[in-house]
Amino acid sequence: MADQVIAQRWTDACLAQLAGGVGPDGRVLPGKGWVALRRLGWGAVAPVGVVVSDRVRRVAEEEAARALRLSTSRRLVVVALLSTWPRNPAQRTDQEWSTLRRSLPDGVDSATIRNRTRQITAWVTRCDRLPVDMCELEAAPGVARQVSLAAADRQLVRVQRVDDRMVRVWVQLPVCPLPGSYADWVWHALTVRVPATMPGTPTVCTPTLRPAVDGVRVDLPWRVDHIPSTLMGHTRAVGADWGVNTLLTGTFADSDGSGGSSLRAMGGPLRFDATGVSSKFVRLRRHREQLNTKIDHLTRLVQGRPAAAVPDPALLTKLMRLRTEHETVCARIRHLNRALAWSAARWLVDHATTADATVIYLEDLTTLEARSGSRSLNRRLSGAVRGQVSTAVHHLATKAGVAVVRVPARGTSSCCPRCGATVRHVKAPDRLVAGYRWTTCGCGLSADRDHAAAQRIAARGLANQTRTRRDPTTGGGIIRTAIDAPIHPHRPRRRKKTPGAAAPSRPRRDRRKNGPTRQQVRPATFRCSPLLPSRRQTPAPADSPQAVTGKRPAGRLPQETHPGLQVPTTIPTRPHRVRGALLGHGFHHLVHATPVPTAKRPNR
Repeated sequence: MADQVIAQRWTDACLAQLAGGVGPDGRVLPGKGWVALRRLGWGAVAPVGVVVSDRVRRVAEEEAARALRLSTSRRLVVVALLSTWPRNPAQRTDQEWSTLRRSLPDGVDSATIRNRTRQITAWVTRCDRLPVDMCELEAAPGVARQVSLAAADRQLVRVQRVDDRMVRVWVQLPVCPLPGSYADWVWHALTVRVPATMPGTPTVCTPTLRPAVDGVRVDLPWRVDHIPSTLMGHTRAVGADWGVNTLLTGTFADSDGSGGSSLRAMGGPLRFDATGVSSKFVRLRRHREQLNTKIDHLTRLVQGRPAAAVPDPALLTKLMRLRTEHETVCARIRHLNRALAWSAARWLVDHATTADATVIYLEDLTTLEARSGSRSLNRRLSGAVRGQVSTAVHHLATKAGVAVVRVPARGTSSCCPRCGATVRHVKAPDRLVAGYRWTTCGCGLSADRDHAAAQRIAARGLANQTRTRRDPTTGGGIIRTAIDAPIHPHRPRRRKKTPGAAAPSRPRRDRRKNGPTRQQVRPATFRCSPLLPSRRQTPAPADSPQAVTGKRPAGRLPQETHPGLQVPTTIPTRPHRVRGALLGHGFHHLVHATPVPTAKRPNR
């Protein structure tokens, strides 16, 4: 029913009328989608022979209204691009950019302009002309397989709180695919077990039902009262930089509240290194691509057989087994992404709360893109699950009372955080050749690349607090345009010497060598390195196949166990914890993160 409404109203005139916000009678359209559609005369109609209540039609109209209202924002961008379409869209001049910016609505970022420009360019290449409007440029959007019960009332759905860990949802559902009368609609009780992460006293809202293969999934939202964090007036912040090898690199910064005239970087870098997890992602993706290749090959073999031929049972069995394995690998990738994202978010928020920081500044994800055209770099950027990390940081920071503000990402790694000049990237401070890891500048800066970028992000956020605006999509803050300010390292003040007071004398350490060098005693049990040497040769055991040649490469065999040697396992006995939260159960041995101090840092 919702798809039918969208297909009938997928015209530029209807989208413009909905975007105008005024009905045919001159009244302003209400915020509820189904009420707005009924005022416009776009109500949903049930299929022939199917009897549904008015509440069911409300649910369908609400789904259609949400999809159409999302399309109105894209329509404004497409209209502005078509009206100012340049001769060469890949290289617009300054005058063309200024004309386009005046035509676009407020708040449109560069990523949206770039994506819509590519969409129109592909249409022009295919049809050799510009599209008339957005409805010709793209097809009508489809509605997800879900039932949003927020538009219904108590005659269709009821939510009952049984106890702190149990919620019962009563909803009227049909007992047959095509209900012919109201007698086919009966009440069903869906028992939902509340997870332990949910507090005991929230307000449970109307759920959303999603049919699945194994039953019905219930998306049960809940609401708690909280005060939105302020976006201005911060004096201590955490700046976080997205890295390629290191997922997150953070640093602390302080301001005296004078608008960016005195910014100080506090302490060393905070690193959340997920290189081991990235390597696991590469292996899983490679396995998934191999399975896709095999599935495509077997599918072509099955479809290429004559229609009258009997399908090969062994071929079908193998194809089914490969598809099941492919689904399993995809599920492992999704679960690993989610665990990594929430672990990184918890680590960053814990550092902010421990240091009494009131705001976290992140790079704007919509402005990040690999412009080199490298497929491997694009895979590494997409595998960092930055979107999930950003969502998790917003969620956890809101619960902790810490603001999250996104700042522009342009120039954070290419310019110096102290003087603003273009920096030079080298391999290491003692290897001044072209590289990626280290940053040097003529003003004397010599620091890690990601640490310098994190300092610049923190300084950009603290210096442009008056430009911060509330983002309606995430509830956090966003800075569209920023003016950079220099940030200097914090140097602790030296204690002044009292005139006439003698300095306390310290006993000097005797550094003379008056005896033999003490030998280092190694323990009997130690952890060996997983990297085995391949050059040094040792005598082979008598019962091994290498005994014929007499020697084999040094190191242990995977099947043998040496006495007095503790073989490293994949699950350590003491997993690393961040203030009570595991760094992702199952992959904590692959993550190296700066530990969160147990005590809060003193205010400086």
